[in-house]
Amino acid sequence: MEGTTMLTSSYPVLCTDDVTASARFYVEHFGFESTFDSDWYISLKHPATGTELALLAADHASIPSGNGVPARGVLVNLEFDDVDALASRLAAAGVPVVQELRSEPFGQRHVIVRDPGGVLVDCITEIEPDPEFLAAFGRAD
Repeated sequence: MEGTTMLTSSYPVLCTDDVTASARFYVEHFGFESTFDSDWYISLKHPATGTELALLAADHASIPSGNGVPARGVLVNLEFDDVDALASRLAAAGVPVVQELRSEPFGQRHVIVRDPGGVLVDCITEIEPDPEFLAAFGRAD
């Protein structure tokens, strides 16, 4: 389209009270690597997928007045090839589980955990949807 600018990147930036603890969580449990690290902002990237995520101190001056609060009501979806194995590792590491591992009729097997800043992380492996679910959406075989 004429007169528009091209989007070159997009990634979530989650406000948190403890940037270091939140970054450590994503590095330790999900394999992210730091691409920029300061005391108020840490940028992360997953080496296998290129998925990016950043963490920002909720009280940093770059946030408009009245908006510097830790992220809440956010669900970060991360997809894996084997969520069962991941769920076992997370539990063994003492990661807070908000929703136990389960299969959903719409085609996901997942566990939901909480990061140190309070953000929910939905760890997912896609599975075959139930036939009833597919039929309800006109997708039955």
